[in-house]
Amino acid sequence: MLKQDVAQAVIAEALKTGGDFAEIFLEDRLNHNLSMLSGKIESVNSRRLHGAGVRVFNGFQGVYVYTNDTSREGLLSCARRAASAIQAQGTCEIKPLMWRQTPSIHVIREMPDQVKAAKKAEKMKIAGAVLKEYDEIAQASVGYLDSVQRVWIANSEGLFTSDTRVYTRFMVSAIASNGTENQTGSDNPGAMQGFEIFDARIDPEAVAREAARQAKLMLHAPVCPSGVMPVVIDNGFGGVIFHEACGHSLEATAVAVGNSEFCGKLGQKIAADCVTAIDDGTMPNEWGSLNIDDEGTPTTRLVLIENGILKNYMIDKLNARRMQMPITGSGRRQGYMYAPTSRMRNTFIAAGQDDNDEMIATMGDGLYAAKLGGGSVEPTTGKFNFAVREGYLVKDGKIAHPVRGASLIGRGSEILLKIDRVGKDMQMGQGMCGSLSGSIPTNVGQPMIRVSQLTVGGR
Repeated sequence: MLKQDVAQAVIAEALKTGGDFAEIFLEDRLNHNLSMLSGKIESVNSRRLHGAGVRVFNGFQGVYVYTNDTSREGLLSCARRAASAIQAQGTCEIKPLMWRQTPSIHVIREMPDQVKAAKKAEKMKIAGAVLKEYDEIAQASVGYLDSVQRVWIANSEGLFTSDTRVYTRFMVSAIASNGTENQTGSDNPGAMQGFEIFDARIDPEAVAREAARQAKLMLHAPVCPSGVMPVVIDNGFGGVIFHEACGHSLEATAVAVGNSEFCGKLGQKIAADCVTAIDDGTMPNEWGSLNIDDEGTPTTRLVLIENGILKNYMIDKLNARRMQMPITGSGRRQGYMYAPTSRMRNTFIAAGQDDNDEMIATMGDGLYAAKLGGGSVEPTTGKFNFAVREGYLVKDGKIAHPVRGASLIGRGSEILLKIDRVGKDMQMGQGMCGSLSGSIPTNVGQPMIRVSQLTVGGR
């Protein structure tokens, strides 16, 4: 843990060369990972990460130095190295540290680091046995991970606080083969919960069957035709299209330096009237939730877009200075080896009023994207490209047959304005998001939505 007197001394040391803000972040994390391939446990790993980072600001400049030596002298040495990069003339008032208790919104009933590996392996074996029932599944993998992260945060503004984050996730991937080609299906549920996640959220058998179903379905599907057409995107992980195509462009990481297509558009219409989008860190036990962010700021529920109007950006402490706007509890990092920046938490398009069946029945010819896979985006332009993991061709308002190899291509600002239907059932899916501050757990979500016109890549 981080002692208060040590934190106070480190902050003072970090500000000796004229910085105007200093912060120390200390992390102690225990990770457990188990993997199974074709029904056999391949590995059981435990890893402890322990270290701290010191950050110093001077105006819009930020310096970050980290170390795994968390002794008093080790932390002071880290602070000196950070201070050496700042050569300023000013002085900073260092407020006495005041302990702030962080109340937790997440109920954890069974800490995963107290559960034996054999009990975790039992859940994996259930999934493995199910996968063996499918004759076309040539290879299947099952993974389990849990993480217990404890953090302490102190800064020159007098903040001294700590938090504990508990994550558990179950991952199944299946490869279907006909001897000449392969198709993959997967399902990867997780939450900010302990091992009790298997009582309430995760059924290993159901997860395995879903992965196998996807793989077999796509193995026998014809290739998707290409063209510009209406596209219906299903709920849950379909929300990754907003996360990638628009969410990253609303992070201050891009906005503050002018690298976003949404710069300077607060209060302007950037989406269809039916679109309301939210980034919410306050949802109990959700994969992307927090009690406090990695700068010690209490988490928030942030409306990004309301009825098509841009209302907020996601803003961390350093970029708040650059933008002259308040922080939003969005400062996140993978761990002590990364300086925080603005990141998403649980980001989703809110539920609307439209009927799912009507969306498809009135779309004419198009594509129903039931599951999305990975994608990429350029925040400056908003241009994106997504793989459709499970898709269906729609003919005259009726689902005709599954198709594979589809991709969705477009631009974030354009897709927002072309959403003409938003369903009533919002669901979320779990993922890991990579950016400047490393890889972090984020939820993506939406109800079923319809995009009136979108470029579909295929054959």
